[in-house]
Amino acid sequence: MTRRLARPASALFLAVGVVAGCSTSTLEVKDPDILDPADYASATGANPLRFGVIQDFQNVYSGNANLESFVVVTGNVTDEMYSTDTFDDRLFPNARTMNDNLPAMDGFYRNLHRARSGATRAITVLKKVAPTPVQNIGELYGIRGFTETFFAEAYCSGVPFSEETDAGTQFGDPQTTAQVYTRALASFDSALASAGTDTRVQNLSRVGRARVLLNQGRFADAAAAVSAVPTNFVWATAHSTSSGRQENGVWNALAVPNSRYAIVNNEGTNGIAWLRTPADPRIPWSPSTRTGFNGSSRNLPDLLKYARTGSVVIASGIEARLIELEARLRGDTQADRDAVFAGLNTLRAGNTPAIAALAGSAPTVQAEAVSQFFEERAIWLYLTGHRLGDMRRLIRQYGRTAAQVFPTGNLPAPLAGTYGTDVNIPIPFDEKNNPKAAGGCIDRNP
Repeated sequence: MTRRLARPASALFLAVGVVAGCSTSTLEVKDPDILDPADYASATGANPLRFGVIQDFQNVYSGNANLESFVVVTGNVTDEMYSTDTFDDRLFPNARTMNDNLPAMDGFYRNLHRARSGATRAITVLKKVAPTPVQNIGELYGIRGFTETFFAEAYCSGVPFSEETDAGTQFGDPQTTAQVYTRALASFDSALASAGTDTRVQNLSRVGRARVLLNQGRFADAAAAVSAVPTNFVWATAHSTSSGRQENGVWNALAVPNSRYAIVNNEGTNGIAWLRTPADPRIPWSPSTRTGFNGSSRNLPDLLKYARTGSVVIASGIEARLIELEARLRGDTQADRDAVFAGLNTLRAGNTPAIAALAGSAPTVQAEAVSQFFEERAIWLYLTGHRLGDMRRLIRQYGRTAAQVFPTGNLPAPLAGTYGTDVNIPIPFDEKNNPKAAGGCIDRNP
């Protein structure tokens, strides 16, 4: 079957409603809920445009009733959750056997580009018609930086960045993962430069910059970037019950009857034990009798970390401290390992409620210290979209193999079969509409 080609998914889409052939004045009523392109190029329209970008970003990061979000998609590809669905869109990513024709994954890719492109357009508009307060522009740069970072952490090398301009679609060239990180760092640099005196925008920019620097292997630079971020800083999404589009998508994926996903414990070989008894305060859970969408996954545990209207952390001071500790760990001396071990216990003691200290003393073998650190980091940042990037870094920066990092062996019952070898997500088929990127992935390396 030949698949029909549409516009490239990496371009920004603007929907304009038109009633053809109608000239009756009764039908020419302006809908107050629709913002015309001419309207947002004004001081009055600048804030609605900005708010729309923020909502698009929140939806693609932590999701809504439509499920597919950065946190959920990457959690499914890694060992944070598994699919209790019956559709290939979710089963193949869980099994790490993805192809470029999975509609739900196409939608996620498109939505991530929509948030990125929307931020770019809004930045241009705000600079022209609403340049103050400057932190509004800084926040949009930060949003763009995070979307670019997400592309680099989740996807194979070769993602293009197309734009819709007044002249039409400007097709983007495929970007290597390294190029995408360079692009993201520039966005965060601009975010920090445009933060003004707003400490929230300053800190989200600093954590975003450090996250990119960490992915680039610039550990000392990453630690320096977050040195001024307070440990109690949190930048998170906001959700409500006003509509399905507003609720917490991670909760929706894991907590509703017949949910499409479930928490998984020790997934395959290498998977972390998330469901501990007693529960770790960072990953609260309780047993339940819920059944998954497939009807075969039963007694699914309830994740209590998120509620229907709960926030999902995007960047935090906890992440800042973990970045500093990882930079220290790179020193590869016993003094460094001791300092990191003490730092991890300091974070545990500072939690509310406090978490018991790690048993014993610091590992004396560097590989064991790295494993301990990344497990602690994984628990602190559980289901916040960090795990896939970290697993890829363990391969790229720490010399481990995919078989030592990702789940391997048999899929969890009632699923059948074994895990594949994917360590990132392929570029969707729809991107072949871009004549510059018709070849898809440049490579699938971590």
